[in-house]
Amino acid sequence: MNIPAELKFTKDHEWIKLEGNVGTIGITDFAQGELGDVVFVDVDPKLSQITSGESFGTIEAVKTVSELYAPCNGKVVEVNSKLESEPQLVNSDPYGDGWIIKIELTDMNQLNELLSPEAYREQIS
Repeated sequence: MNIPAELKFTKDHEWIKLEGNVGTIGITDFAQGELGDVVFVDVDPKLSQITSGESFGTIEAVKTVSELYAPCNGKVVEVNSKLESEPQLVNSDPYGDGWIIKIELTDMNQLNELLSPEAYREQIS
């Protein structure tokens, strides 16, 4: 199971990678494996803000549809447009090209409330 050391995680299987005050968000390798083949990622391209713990979109796989939950509050700066035509990137590269949105964090302290890689590994074992 791939759980990169530089990321923080939610109990709902989202990850966030911080670069400056911009966080890149996606779903974990574990989550994409549980979902199966991803066929559609739905995030409103006009979305401007996300709130920690609230849904910011959905991810549809062959088996099911799941909500995407924000790990932190922030201003949306980019939605991964590649996923419109290549949603399978979430399966093949969940921590790379399969990222979902990028946000400018409005409260850096919220990162302290997220799971470390070790805590996330414990949760899914």
